[in-house]
Amino acid sequence: LAYRVRHVSTVAQNGPNTGNIIGSGIFISPKGVLEHAGSVGLSLIVWVCGGGICALGSMCYAELGVTIPKSGGDYSYVTEIFGGLVGFLLLWSAVLIMYPTTLAVIALTFSNYVLQPAFPNCLPPFIATRLLATICILFLTWVNCSSVRWATRIQDVFTVAKLLALALIIVVGLVQICRGHYDALRPSVAFEFSQDPSVGQIALAFLQASFAYSGWNFLNYVTEEIVEPRKNLPLAIYISIPLVTLVYTMTNIAYFSSMTPEELLASNAVAVTFGEKLLGMFSWVMPISVALSTFGGINGYLFTSSRLCFSGAREGHLPYLLAMIHLKNCTPIPALLVCVSTTHNLINYVSFINYLSYGVTIAGLLYLRKKRPNLARPIKVNMLIPISYMIFWAVLLGFSLYSEPVVCGLGMVIMLTGVPVYFVGVWWKDKPKWVYRLVERVTYMGQKVCYVVFPQEDPSETEPLTASKAID
Repeated sequence: LAYRVRHVSTVAQNGPNTGNIIGSGIFISPKGVLEHAGSVGLSLIVWVCGGGICALGSMCYAELGVTIPKSGGDYSYVTEIFGGLVGFLLLWSAVLIMYPTTLAVIALTFSNYVLQPAFPNCLPPFIATRLLATICILFLTWVNCSSVRWATRIQDVFTVAKLLALALIIVVGLVQICRGHYDALRPSVAFEFSQDPSVGQIALAFLQASFAYSGWNFLNYVTEEIVEPRKNLPLAIYISIPLVTLVYTMTNIAYFSSMTPEELLASNAVAVTFGEKLLGMFSWVMPISVALSTFGGINGYLFTSSRLCFSGAREGHLPYLLAMIHLKNCTPIPALLVCVSTTHNLINYVSFINYLSYGVTIAGLLYLRKKRPNLARPIKVNMLIPISYMIFWAVLLGFSLYSEPVVCGLGMVIMLTGVPVYFVGVWWKDKPKWVYRLVERVTYMGQKVCYVVFPQEDPSETEPLTASKAID
């Protein structure tokens, strides 16, 4: 939370905002975590342990961020360590799965919270939620295409809404607990399972929680712009992850202070149900706060996802048109338009691919330690940290795949479809001349439509990486 909030205030100068999930994921995931965990007590344990796993991953990413100070985060690290094919598959899965699906989930949550007060006794109409979600995405895409300053100002304002909504829930929940309303939190009740617990279901509960925690690795998109990263990067991790874990755990405790597990599972908008039960005539505050929170989350995801496409295009892994920016506004309009999608899939789907990417990246850290032991590492974590993360990663993904073979397997299949695309589009250099002419015409047409050009090269972006290779 510390580094996420810190970068909200400096995003206009320092690039992508790393706080584009916090506050929205916590309004989406509690229902899924409880459903798969099977009890209140185990769901709270999942939230705490999920924060711990993120802390391990963050420390590994801190080492990678200062060892390979290159824009692009996971994609850049994997490309640098394992080569173009693995990096392309990571980029391919992000463009086709992770970003569009996450964007769709947050947009649908936004529309559900906006419409829920108008339909208190039933679900909002299917068409209405999809239409409102589409309008929201299109509007924010237009904002991000028009001005970086507008986008960052929206992020500043709506991040405050996220934090106020969470603070309101936690404070009201603590008041309830002080009044003695904590029956669902008593150990004798909290560990009453609605279903027989299994490792597979617990793994899926972790995937649901990881959706709320996702974004912890986005700090690595701006590693080069952090003052004294060797000092401030680990400090941000040590402060932020425990604080986020505390906030998320307290938010769930607050939910259970006023709702039974059955009520939470039956609710289509958990925070709205919470507000209706405890805030009385001021219950309208909660859906508005959450709607503002998710609105900011959509804006933040558009902001960062377009930059990944931009980075991939500069490496030659995506069409060069996506590496161009608007001539006056300096916004990556083609990359933004690619990131708008109508994908409607489960959180398990995107979380599985997210964790797959995290594991491949941290495996790269272990490989780099062995392959280039003398490489300058301003931050060097204990080997037990990446090894512990990889053990958890293997268990989590293995049992998730066993429990949800269709959902998780589909994500892997889509990722592997990038293999022939890579060899045809990137590796194959001697294509027929008509292919190059066609690409050139499409690029030229796209430039005229979007009014974009290649940005000027900044030598400072590559100097740190070159220097690190020289030291090695």
